[in-house]
Amino acid sequence: MTNDVIALSGNWNYPTTVRFGVGRIKELAKCCKNLRLNRPLLVTDPDLASLPMVTNAITSNEEAGVPTGLFSDVRPNPLGCNVDDGLKVYRNGGHDGVIAFGGGSAMDAGKLIAFMSGQTKPLWDFEDVGDNWKGADPDGIAPTIAVPTTSGTGSEVGRAAVAAHDDTHAKKILFHPKMLPEIVICDPSLVAGLPPHITAGTGMDALAHCFEAYCAPTYHPMAEGIALEGMRLIKRWLPTAVQDGSNLDARTHMMAAAAMGATAFQKGLGAIHSLSHPVGSAYNTHHGLTNAVFMPYVMEFNRIAIEDKMGRLGRYLGLSVANYDGVMTWVLGLRNAFDIPHTAAELGVEESRLDELAEMAANDPTAPTNPVPAGAPEMKRMYEASMVGAIG
Repeated sequence: MTNDVIALSGNWNYPTTVRFGVGRIKELAKCCKNLRLNRPLLVTDPDLASLPMVTNAITSNEEAGVPTGLFSDVRPNPLGCNVDDGLKVYRNGGHDGVIAFGGGSAMDAGKLIAFMSGQTKPLWDFEDVGDNWKGADPDGIAPTIAVPTTSGTGSEVGRAAVAAHDDTHAKKILFHPKMLPEIVICDPSLVAGLPPHITAGTGMDALAHCFEAYCAPTYHPMAEGIALEGMRLIKRWLPTAVQDGSNLDARTHMMAAAAMGATAFQKGLGAIHSLSHPVGSAYNTHHGLTNAVFMPYVMEFNRIAIEDKMGRLGRYLGLSVANYDGVMTWVLGLRNAFDIPHTAAELGVEESRLDELAEMAANDPTAPTNPVPAGAPEMKRMYEASMVGAIG
């Protein structure tokens, strides 16, 4: 471990309590005790459940006197039934808190299990629309410790989670201020083993979060500043993380950038996510990869509203051409370097479903903060451009 990596460690209190740095996973049992968790449930996905990072965490907790259960029946893009199944395990096991351990899907499922543990209303009553969140019983929300194992979604510092309906697979964002985990353990060593294509996809997800937060038309200078620095870290470190997953400097900065993106997007998201959510639900595509595919088409649609900001972004990133065209060239170059498909057709999207997908995109909760207003016709136009790779 280099001295630089050792220095990239700290205890943060924004946006929640964060223990950041290589090796901090060793503090999991202590964090459980700080929250007075006597029997937490660790929620993860099937691929991680048998890996040493999870088995060691459970064993370390047991040895410290914190018996820990395990629930891993979480599919990518989790369904409501995954949350329901986890709730049964949580209640039957007499658990008193959740350790959400994994990537975005496991993180969201874990947060929703903790959130729903003491609720009497159905999960879908808490969709992020209006003041739905006020209908929740805040005393019925169990404490959560978040342990991310990817650097993309930033769900570990988010007040929302995403789940899909069992029948339609329509994705919904569920929100409550107390869904924000009480403690986050960000240990870059946990992501060092991610393969290049996952590193690239999750990194592009972090970029989409920062980019859309920066471009959202709402007023939030703090979030805008965080988004800008997040994009600088991604430009500097994502290619290195993809090329050399064992580089802990790169892994550390990308883990920070992912958390920054999720912190910043309380300012708003936009049509990158609006288009991506229905496609992810219908075709079970990787969320970050799908965001990366749609990014240039949404940029082009929004050009009239974001052109001035692209100049500032280009200068901050140190691009040789510091304007909209320079930023577009950089984005396209990243996609090409990471072998990301150029068209939605390459994701399996079918022309016959564009009307259906466009309607879902227009009703997605991320749509209202797109820089240029976009209803179903505009969403379809962006889908059509993405099918054939038409930019400009």
